[in-house]
Amino acid sequence: MEEIILIDKPAGLSSFGVVARVRRKLRDREGKKVKVGHTGTLDPFATGLLILLAGTATKRSDEFLKKDKEYEATIHLGKTSTTGDVEGEIRETSKKVPDLKSVEAACKKLTGRIEQTVPIYSAVKINGERAYKIARKGQTVTMPTRTVTIYSLDILDYTYPELKIRTTVSSGTYIRTLGEDLGKILGTGAYLTSLRRTKIADYSVDDALKLDDYMV
Repeated sequence: MEEIILIDKPAGLSSFGVVARVRRKLRDREGKKVKVGHTGTLDPFATGLLILLAGTATKRSDEFLKKDKEYEATIHLGKTSTTGDVEGEIRETSKKVPDLKSVEAACKKLTGRIEQTVPIYSAVKINGERAYKIARKGQTVTMPTRTVTIYSLDILDYTYPELKIRTTVSSGTYIRTLGEDLGKILGTGAYLTSLRRTKIADYSVDDALKLDDYMV
């Protein structure tokens, strides 16, 4: 079999958890084990489009990994998180209230080709070990930087301290880091309270099935 499966991932479940459930569903349907893989993870707190490849389609994973992506996110200003999102330890950092013009200018600075530092709470391997495992041990490590492209960064709504954005980015971009960098430019600190992937290239979350619906 060869199948491309579009799932609208719910919050609170890892991408690997979604893969495991879909694999069980296909095993029951086909009466045998079916190989299933994802084409780029979403953090557990995030929702949205997850493209899974089943059967011989898993050989096409490289086609999807490098595709551009679109996200919608809510960024909380005035506080930071150890993980860059709601799952970390939250700390208040500033009472400063930037005006809309300042926020627009900060977004403009982060549009185009930029350098990002890979977050410590990520699956990137450092000396053979996942970075997030190193972070959980309380160890510090110098994280690598990478060049990414932010094609667009649009403000959907700004009511301090919440900033809602839509952004289209190249593969390898960390939206958590994008939110943190906005907070640094504004001098307020920032972290993500929500993240939703809406598109991967021409594939849209509008065409995806809710996980519960797929499992029926």
